[in-house]
Parts: sequence; C-alpha cells; structure tokens
Amino acid sequence: MKILNIVGARPNFMKVAPLHRAFQRHPALESKIVHTGQHYDAKMSDVFFTQLEMPKPDYFLGIGGGSHTQQTAKIMLAFEEVLEKEKPDLVLVVGDVNSTIACALVAVKMNIPVAHVEAGLRSGDRGMPEEINRILTDSISDYLFVTEMSGMINLAKENVPDERIFFVGNCMIDSLVHYQARARQLSYDQVLPGKPAVEDQSYILMTMHRPSNVDFQEGLSAILSIIEDAVQCKQVVFPVHPRTLKNMETHGLLARFERIPNLITAEPLGYLEFLRLMEGAAMVITDSGGIQEETTFLQTPCLTFRSSTERPITVELGTNTLLADLNPQTVHEHMMAILEGRAKKGTIPPFWDGQAAERIAEVLLDIKAH
Repeated sequence: MKILNIVGARPNFMKVAPLHRAFQRHPALESKIVHTGQHYDAKMSDVFFTQLEMPKPDYFLGIGGGSHTQQTAKIMLAFEEVLEKEKPDLVLVVGDVNSTIACALVAVKMNIPVAHVEAGLRSGDRGMPEEINRILTDSISDYLFVTEMSGMINLAKENVPDERIFFVGNCMIDSLVHYQARARQLSYDQVLPGKPAVEDQSYILMTMHRPSNVDFQEGLSAILSIIEDAVQCKQVVFPVHPRTLKNMETHGLLARFERIPNLITAEPLGYLEFLRLMEGAAMVITDSGGIQEETTFLQTPCLTFRSSTERPITVELGTNTLLADLNPQTVHEHMMAILEGRAKKGTIPPFWDGQAAERIAEVLLDIKAH
C-alpha cells in the first residue's frame, strides 16, 4: 500500500513523524512525505524535519503564503501533479490546516481513498477557518482516525458510518513520548541561549498567535496587561510569533512590550526546546490548539484564550482551562489559583500512550488485507 503523507504547517510534522516511522516498520506499507510548504519559514519548518528525524520530503510544493483561498487553490493544483505521477493507494492528511482539506479534495476527485488523522474534532465555531477544514475533510474521508471520545460522538451525529471510524489515540502525544527524554537533556541555557537564567517552575510559558487575539489593539493591550501582572509573580518566557510581533509594532505597543521586566522573549523555538519549556513551566498561557493536548499529557496547568475548544477532553480530563476573553482580572484569579496550588488535577486521556501511529498502521494493514 503506497501512502502519501501530507504535511503543511508546524503541528502536522509532530503527527506525521510517528506515522512515517510506524509505516516504515511494515514492509507492506510504502510511506512517502509531501510537504506543501504552507509554513515556509525555515524556523517553523526545517528545524522540525531535523529534530523529528523525518527524511527530506519526497515532494516539496513550495506554496508559501497568500489568502486562504489562494493557498488552498495553489496546493490543489500542485498536488494534482504529484498524484498523477505517484498514483498512491491512500492519501493521509492530518489536522485541520489548508493543506489538509486541499489535498483531501484533490485525492477524492481522483478516486484515491483519504485517511484523516485527528478526525471528529469540533469547536462549534465556524468563524475559525480550521473548523471549516475539519468538517469538510471528515465529510469526504474514507477512514477517520480519532484522538478523543468527543470525536466519536461528533462523527456519529454527522452520520458517518461506524466502520469508517477508528478510535486510535493521539499521534501528537506519540511524538512527545518519543522525544521527551531527549528534550529533558537540554539545559535552559541551550533552550534560551544568551537569555536570563530560568529553572523548573520559576517561569510561566506564554504563546499567542490567533488573529482574534493579536490582530487588534484591544487584544494586544490585554495581553500586555496579563504579562505585566504575571511578571510580578514569575518570569514569563514568551517565544513571539512573527504575526504577534508585527501587530505590536503596527499598533504602537512594541516599546511597552520591550520595557516589561522579568519578561524573556525568544523567536519561535524548535520542537525539543519548546517541549522542555512546557514540561518545566509553572503554567502555560496560550491560544494554541495542540499545546492544550501536550500540557494535558505533561500535567502542566494551562490557560487557553479561546471561547471554545475542539479538544474538550483537555478541559474535561486534562489540565486545561478555557478563558473566553482576554480579561486580565479573570486571568489573575486563575493564575493565582494555580500558583497557590489550587490548580485542577488532570488525568491523561485514554490511548494517549505513544502507540497511536502503530494502531493506525495496524488498521491500514487490515484494510489492505481485505
């Protein structure tokens, strides 16, 4: 069975790396990697291939930026040529980025089966481009691999036949389990070279990049107020997304940001460096999707600035708390509860054990056999 695995943006690499490894263990599965180039910054892309020990992609489409429509259209045109040449038995897409829906659409129109890893996740917010990508990809996929119970429930509600759905666990956690020991070997000096010293539990880790939070002056001002409050208690380590930095400059807030004491900024970090920081942090403040899952596995308290989450297990079982808006007072109350030892105690969800990719490989071998 020849499988084309699609990667496009940073979170995809962590999910495809364990899958590619698992597929290579089975002679009956031939695994190739197609990188669409949706994330085209070397820091956001090349470093992940290196750290996750992924081979050079078999195809690099070099799509780059542009609007959602431009990106999706460019990927579809370029990927069609790859499919015509390779004629795979299966196209495997992960997550919910533009590359996911674009490649799934092309495959389906060429009568090539599609597997969607991380299927069934729903935030209920159709204002998020990712939500549209998730719904559409699931509706056209042949095999849907689910990370958490909510995914099973959502797909059942959407009348997806049971025989197409497989509850396998979380490939993102496979990567974390695989690399955790290596990340732990990194010293903070290696993670944050030339920056003020930090140690375990001495800092709060922060990331912010969602347009709804960082594209407007109100959101950015609130983020700065939250940081100014947090640094009274702990150091704040903030790897700054290029979009966030650019918007701070645009809205005249950069000088205020740069003046904050006890704040350690960095450029976007590699996977191992960021994993080291997540595990050692007193808490994480974020608006990311994947970080909610990783902190739940690591048992690190997490405050997520979103009104809804497509990963409800991280709130129900895990260490994640959703905050609907960037209200510095609400954040202060939650932050103090965590720092005073009153954080919610999380447990690790079922099948988040480092074996999800192997389960997917077994399912595909079974499909091939029949």
